[in-house]
Amino acid sequence: MVGKKSRSPIKLDRLNRGIITRVHAETNITNQQLADDIGLSPAACSQRVSALRDAGYFFDFHCEVDFDRTFEHLLAYVEFRLQKNTAPVRRRFEASVEMHSELMDCMRLLGGPDYISFACARSLRALTEVCDELSADPKLKIARIDTRVILGRTKWCLGYPLAKLRWLED
Repeated sequence: MVGKKSRSPIKLDRLNRGIITRVHAETNITNQQLADDIGLSPAACSQRVSALRDAGYFFDFHCEVDFDRTFEHLLAYVEFRLQKNTAPVRRRFEASVEMHSELMDCMRLLGGPDYISFACARSLRALTEVCDELSADPKLKIARIDTRVILGRTKWCLGYPLAKLRWLED
């Protein structure tokens, strides 16, 4: 889901870049700690954070849950190949994927499968039911579904490598 911009773009100066980078890495940082880290007063920092959030530069704070200690679950990547890759078919497929919370991310790809989704379900059977429901709908034009069950996590990160990316205003 992409954030909605409610105001005009804000200049991404050094301080705003610092705020975005810190909040992205540590969503539960206090305003005081953030202000100290980037060199602003708490009031000025709070105003900038609010302005950046209102303008859609960041949104939707998340909490990482220790699934291994909390739930019986299955993680997998699900690849979808469509029979027809036309805009109307893609729109129907994407709308259908939105209806299944087990399909957490869904990305359209170039080459290979048409879409790949990161999935979390209570069991392989539950994930199979979701895939069967999707493939049974002839309007979605799904030619093939491949499921890649995740056996273990070597590396896990919910953040983007902001330090290695180039800011648009460079």
